[in-house]
Amino acid sequence: MFIAMNRFKIKSGFEQDFLAIWQGRDSLLKTVPGFVSFNLLQAQSNDEYTLFASHATWQSKADFEAWTKSDAFRKAHANAGNRREIYMGPPQLELFEVVI
Repeated sequence: MFIAMNRFKIKSGFEQDFLAIWQGRDSLLKTVPGFVSFNLLQAQSNDEYTLFASHATWQSKADFEAWTKSDAFRKAHANAGNRREIYMGPPQLELFEVVI
């Protein structure tokens, strides 16, 4: 198994805007070979931002990498640059091999 996570720092007051972006998009993940599951996680808040993380589980690293080169990936991320004003910088990608 392989896990891909993106951490997002969303400026305070824009949390609902961020959630609406995710709720309104068609990620097409369910049609991609090797996709297992997806969760959007919300963590702590402070005066500046709220931390969110997207968490996608894949059968293998090869499946994840194939998705990043697919039309489904391009379509799902077509509007990723919109609403930059709600983010405190770019997302931080973290990739993990499941070992246990």
